[in-house]
Amino acid sequence: MKFASGDKIVLIGDSITDCGRSHPYGDGGFHAFGNGYVSVVAALLQSTYPELNLRIVNMGSSGHNVRDLKARWERDVLDLNPDWLSIMIGINDVWRQFDQPSMTETHVLIEEYEAELEQLIARTKPTVKGLILMTPFYIEPNANDAMRNTMDAYGAVVKKLAEKYDALFVDVQEAFNKVLEHVYPASLGWDRVHPGLHGHAVIARAFLKAVDYDFNKGL
Repeated sequence: MKFASGDKIVLIGDSITDCGRSHPYGDGGFHAFGNGYVSVVAALLQSTYPELNLRIVNMGSSGHNVRDLKARWERDVLDLNPDWLSIMIGINDVWRQFDQPSMTETHVLIEEYEAELEQLIARTKPTVKGLILMTPFYIEPNANDAMRNTMDAYGAVVKKLAEKYDALFVDVQEAFNKVLEHVYPASLGWDRVHPGLHGHAVIARAFLKAVDYDFNKGL
């Protein structure tokens, strides 16, 4: 298990992380974590490792891209003094290129995405015990689909930065690929971006696997 007693784990991202979490801080009991993968992660960590007294904070914000993360980084990451930081961003950076093709000001091309994400990682790495970098994803099994192909390229950037900065790497797209061998994409997410609870469980399992969660502990 990567996390230690008393660790504070902040997860930041877009709507996939947000999922109706409490604002300004997705911190505390009841519905603070939202209804997505962060809630699943928190429930499993806190029920399986109660002795660690882990603190989970959801700082996802719907619609955000890497530019938005940069604008709120001081308040939503550094000021919270996390021990661990998880970042999953990139879906909107890619999606706006496809659903708003003429609104080029909303497009975050891959060169900008990599530069901005690396800047945030480099700025934060000295302040935390560890980083967890998660790929963006598209719930589409055809790797030649234009949006899926572009999303894979952004995911490759995340993998490269994880290797460069010695971060834990979570290949969310690959986790979905395995499930998509057996189910139709719309059964996981109606728009192939926003998954239902079973899709969020796919993300949560991939996250937990990366942090060496023991799925058999206490059984």
